[in-house]
Amino acid sequence: MRTTLTLDDDLMERLKEEAHRRRIPFRDVVNEALRRGLGRGAVPRPGKVKIRTWDAKLRSGFDPNGFNRLVDELEDEGLVSKLRARPR
Repeated sequence: MRTTLTLDDDLMERLKEEAHRRRIPFRDVVNEALRRGLGRGAVPRPGKVKIRTWDAKLRSGFDPNGFNRLVDELEDEGLVSKLRARPR
């Protein structure tokens, strides 16, 4: 259902910050806050989850050496990007 509300500026800012922090729509934050305030708790909404992945070339399980290699690879990629972007 669609409706219009007038919110205090400080409350609006807190709701926007929460939506941004959790990366969910503003209306979901408002609905959850109202449900909690009315004593019913937050009701989970079904939705899609986006997961970003990277090819890290790590072995399965805990591999401390692999984490060092990953950091090295990311630093190398960053350096190459900076050098390519630099004017000649």
